[in-house]
Amino acid sequence: MTPNGYNALRRELKRLKASRPELSRAIEVARAHGDISENADYDAAKNKSGMVEAKIRDIESKLAYAQIIDPLKIASMDKVVFGLSVKIEDLDSSESKKISLVGSDESDIDKGLISFESPLGKALIGKQLGDVVKVNLPAGSREFEIMEIFVDYVPEPEEDMQ
Repeated sequence: MTPNGYNALRRELKRLKASRPELSRAIEVARAHGDISENADYDAAKNKSGMVEAKIRDIESKLAYAQIIDPLKIASMDKVVFGLSVKIEDLDSSESKKISLVGSDESDIDKGLISFESPLGKALIGKQLGDVVKVNLPAGSREFEIMEIFVDYVPEPEEDMQ
């Protein structure tokens, strides 16, 4: 993942951990309403707490095993690799778009951030300027030509994550 993706996960982890006291209070309030065997509020609070704890474990695992790749340190623009951006042209519509290849946790199609594990990402990895890739998308098969390979990465300022 990129440093921005890593920092976004750290922020989400911090937010989830900060929600623990509130979730514990909700469980205690629901428990105080009496018999917990038929207490929907208690069940809902426990379920929400369980989902938050599972998400915390998931993020902690991702952060522990993350391989961080800084796009600003990629030495060569000869081929498409994780972290780089490409300008591609749809050969059917002649429409061009800029996309950046990022990790699955960072992908956001509205921002042009495409997972390197997506069909388009997989097709682009390792290709060079001028190559044409064929991609099977839900709307059908499309061909794209790689028009430009470049770095389009702005590091977000790091916050204190303590």
